[in-house]
Amino acid sequence: MTQSSQRFLPLDVFRGLTVCFMIIVNTGGTGGTYWPLDHAAWHGWTPTDMVFPSFLFAVGNAMSFSMRKYEQLGNSAVLGKIFKRTLIIFLLGYLMYWFPFVEHTDTGLQFKPFSHTRILGVLQRIALCYCIASLLIHYCSKKVVWIVSAVFLLGYWGVMWYFGTPGEQYSMGGNAGILLDKLILGDNHMYHGEGIAFDPEGILSTIPAVVNVVAGYYTGLFVQQQGRTKPGLLRMVGAGVLFLLLAYAWNTVFPINKKLWTSSYVLLTIGIDLLLLSLLIFVIDILGVTKGTGFFTVFGKNPLFLYLLSEVLAILFYFFMVNGVSLYKWINDTIFQPLSPGKFGSLLFSLAFMLTCWVVGFILDRKKIYVRV
Repeated sequence: MTQSSQRFLPLDVFRGLTVCFMIIVNTGGTGGTYWPLDHAAWHGWTPTDMVFPSFLFAVGNAMSFSMRKYEQLGNSAVLGKIFKRTLIIFLLGYLMYWFPFVEHTDTGLQFKPFSHTRILGVLQRIALCYCIASLLIHYCSKKVVWIVSAVFLLGYWGVMWYFGTPGEQYSMGGNAGILLDKLILGDNHMYHGEGIAFDPEGILSTIPAVVNVVAGYYTGLFVQQQGRTKPGLLRMVGAGVLFLLLAYAWNTVFPINKKLWTSSYVLLTIGIDLLLLSLLIFVIDILGVTKGTGFFTVFGKNPLFLYLLSEVLAILFYFFMVNGVSLYKWINDTIFQPLSPGKFGSLLFSLAFMLTCWVVGFILDRKKIYVRV
């Protein structure tokens, strides 16, 4: 994600807020977590369910700056840049899930076979959504892009209803997405954190997620053109409220659900992102309050790298063993839980982990090192 100009500080802060919160919710400790830091069990949503779609929205924001350069390039150069970036981000996500390529067994370390490695995931979804959104935006008019986006949302609803298990279309085991993933990927290449082979970043649910990127792109353009004016701000707020109303109307027949990435969930998250970005613009650009924004822009300037760093660190914490338990559990149980037993101790660990990543980002920022993909 390309760093935006300081003229658009609210976009930098929005991106940084998203990465910061993403790291916190992904590294809960061993004493339980407060409900805002948990995903909704199934239907409904919590603040944590806002993180990933907001990251996609921020990807779209960044594209509103970088896509301008494509207008001067030839067709082959544009396709080369889009597909190269897509492939790199996808491979980073895949290798991250495979890393460290070995696992502990009763007989020692054993190589983790490809046959049991998860193929899709967070970075992989970012890559695919970026690719599809970029191609649409570069080759189609704005009107066509929005029409295609509507088709994605309505079509996804139709596919989920008509191709899912009758009576269980919106359940974990009976939705059309899991049936498609099992057919194409197979159980062993899917996520098993829900107790069964079910991938919340599966093939089918990637389609509606593209709309989060598209919305972020056009919001980024609007902010550059009119977002810093009061009339522009009011239009953004109005759009955010409209998206929320549509989301809850659609929720009555197609429930808001992050793990299925339902169309109503897409509208909900876009609406909240618009309102949050509007608030940041009002505070930062109109009221002129910029104190404290530097903390979040550290994350915003190296978002993909710091997210990847946080995931790799967490994987290593789980991999290395101390006194028969993972380093992750050992740190929590010997430092943070004695300091404050239960959920608050877990929160302290999450904050400490996030701050560790922030320090790395701060050093990179001071050295003017910005990792691009």
